[in-house]
Amino acid sequence: MGFLDTLLGRKQLKDPVPDRLFALSTAQVTLEVELGLRSAGAAAVCFKPLSAEHFARAQRELAELLQVAARDSGSEVEHRSDELGFEWIVVRDPHLEDLVTTVHLVSSELIARGFGPQLLAAMFRFQGRDDGAPVYLFYAYKRGTFYPFIPTGNDTRDNARELELKAKLEGELPIEEDLSRWFGIYDAPI
Repeated sequence: MGFLDTLLGRKQLKDPVPDRLFALSTAQVTLEVELGLRSAGAAAVCFKPLSAEHFARAQRELAELLQVAARDSGSEVEHRSDELGFEWIVVRDPHLEDLVTTVHLVSSELIARGFGPQLLAAMFRFQGRDDGAPVYLFYAYKRGTFYPFIPTGNDTRDNARELELKAKLEGELPIEEDLSRWFGIYDAPI
């Protein structure tokens, strides 16, 4: 950030940090054995919509990106928009390592095509042994950190279990320490 930006109170957005996503692959044993969580075979990349002038170009580039990601990984990849106007690239694959690799490929391609500032989060869905509520692990691109999210209803979540997962995953994953940044998305497309 330059002097003029500081003087005028402008903030410069951090660049996304996609490489820390791979920590999730190394945490797989802990997730499965110690925590009883297995991949539900779904993940997604969420990003802000683009301005109207970039929309047509972005649509073509997203279509190309999805073809590359699906071809390279063998995963199923699709593009969706939610009711709030956010864009999602949804990845389906039964193997967690393939999900992580494809999500990383998607985010890296978005960054390479100039859409890095629009990247918000990656979301990975897990299922517990009890087949109860799904457990999500969010990855915040700008902060390079993970945090758990366990919805229990339309606008409720299991904070106690989320904090328990935080404590158990801190040695495995870069966990977001600021709990006020643990946003929940209750109607994500995965």
